[in-house]
Amino acid sequence: MKSAYELAMERLEKQSPTHQLSAAQKTAIAEIETAAKAKIAEQELFLKDKIAEAAAEGKYEDAAQLDQQLHHEIRRATEDAEAKKEKVRSGG
Repeated sequence: MKSAYELAMERLEKQSPTHQLSAAQKTAIAEIETAAKAKIAEQELFLKDKIAEAAAEGKYEDAAQLDQQLHHEIRRATEDAEAKKEKVRSGG
């Protein structure tokens, strides 16, 4: 006899089946993730130094603005990577 969990998982699988990724798709996704992480690290290194300089000089508004820019750049890089990965997953 199957548990309620197993029955629910079977129903879910029927509604939206899972797709297995090919080796090429896995490689492409890994490359996208690596590139995104590198871009984020680059932005962090560049902007965190500027934020520290602005804070040391007492320019707290500039530091806050640079911090917002950093968060925006991270979000944009992450969203771009997710869009690219989804394109790879869908076979496009």
